[in-house]
Amino acid sequence: MKSRRKTLKLSQQDIAEMAGISLATVKDIERGKGNPSLATVGKILEVLGLEMEFNVRQTI
Repeated sequence: MKSRRKTLKLSQQDIAEMAGISLATVKDIERGKGNPSLATVGKILEVLGLEMEFNVRQTI
């Protein structure tokens, strides 16, 4: 997340405002301390221009 944010030249505050979440949440996630909900992750990914994909694992 941090590298993508920097590539887009966005601050942590920018991400928080654009995603409608708190600055503390963004900081916690980037430090690996956060435990965001799936909804929060989705908001951040939207701002960063990324998408989440779920796949069924192949079993042998």
